[in-house]
Formats: sequence, structure tokens, C-alpha cells
Amino acid sequence: MTVDIALWLAQDAVTNGAVYVLLAIALVLVYTVTRVIFVPQGEFISFAALSLATLQDGRLPATVYLLVGGGIAVAIVDVIAAVRGKAMRQLPRILIVNVALPLLIAAMAWWTAPRTDSLLLQILVTFAIITPLGPMVYRLAFQPVANASVLVLLIIAVAVHYVLTGLGLVFFGGEGLRSRPFLDMTFPVGVLNISAQSLWIVFTSLALIAALWFIFERSLYGKALRATAINRIGARLVGIPARFSGQLSFMLAA
Repeated sequence: MTVDIALWLAQDAVTNGAVYVLLAIALVLVYTVTRVIFVPQGEFISFAALSLATLQDGRLPATVYLLVGGGIAVAIVDVIAAVRGKAMRQLPRILIVNVALPLLIAAMAWWTAPRTDSLLLQILVTFAIITPLGPMVYRLAFQPVANASVLVLLIIAVAVHYVLTGLGLVFFGGEGLRSRPFLDMTFPVGVLNISAQSLWIVFTSLALIAALWFIFERSLYGKALRATAINRIGARLVGIPARFSGQLSFMLAA
């Protein structure tokens, strides 16, 4: 192996490593808070990339239907629980969060799809579509069995993985899509041609890591997640709901 090849491989390793660091943080966060080995994490990565590529192609991403359908399913489950618990005051909030908000995001995606020249808007809409799927997956698949063993939670995670993989094939097909780079510039450094896209990935990953550090160190929500990760029973005794911690960790992972 020559020095040039080693430098090229090192450049690819840094770029890919920045993404894998965020993936590792998400997996550790979900496991420490909920004890779920979050096998479907890869589907969130794939759905985000494919949704963005679909928007760049001028089409409405099918993940919008998953968002709306998941929201309706969560609303049905929560409404039944609220009626059984005689907590009728929660019904408006349940319907707004789980039905009205996904429909609003779907309308935004439909409005954004023809505007293929607005990359920032496409990114924001993609975030809005994918992020709520995390709490929805937790509410439907894991919250009802939150106190089960790690093995049971792992089996459910694998099942969710296969369901989302199948839905991905239905939504996007098996041929794959390619999104346009955020920046097309390159910077020659010796034998290397460092792309602006690689720098964008590295700096964005560093910014997200710094943001997560701030959340866990300085915010009340981050401290609640840390408390739940350290001692689930103790966290509940001081008033931190396990449901809230689980949904927040899945949202951050998404």
C-alpha cells in the first residue's frame, strides 16, 4: 500500500466514521434508557436518505403515509387508554399531537415536493417526517412491554426491523435512489481531493455531538435521560416517567 492510497482510505474512514459515531451514540442512548437493542436504527438512516432523495426528485416520499398511519395508530391506542382511565381531558392533546401534527407535516411535504431547488427546505421537511417516527415506534412496539426482559425486547426490535425493511421496499423499491450532494466543491490538498460534502458531514457530526453534550449536561430533559439510564426505578421514584424517557430517547435516535 502506498502513502497516497493510505491517505485516500483515511479520508473515507474519517467521513464514514463521523456517521458511525452518531449511530453508536443513538444505539447506546436507546439501550441505556430503555434496554432496547435498537436494531431498526438503520431503517431511520435509510428512510431519511431515501425521503430526501425522493423530495429532490420532485416526488412526495412514501414515508409521509407511514407517519400519518403511525400517528393514527398511536392516537387510537392512546384514546382507548384515556377512555379506560377516565382521562378525557387528554383527548384533545392526543388528537393534536398524533393526528393533526402528522397531517400538517404531510401537507408541508406535499407543498415542498415540486420545489426541487430548495435544499434547506427539503432537509427540514425530511427531519420533520422521520423524527416523529421514533416515538411512534416506541409507543406501539416497546412501551406496552417496557418491563420485559432484554431478550424479549430484542426479539421485538428484530421484528420491527423486518417490518420497516419490508415497508422500505414497498415505498422505495429495491433499485435504490441517489440524493444530490449538498455542496459540489472540492479542495485539493496534496494528492487528496477533499470534497465539501465530506467536510459538511464531519462538521455536522461534530455540531450534533456538541448539541447532545449540551442536552445531557445542561438541560433538564438530558438529566432526566441520564437519571433513567443510571437507575430506572430511582428515576421513577423522583417523578421521571419511564414513558417520557423512552419516547425522548427514541426521538433523539431518530
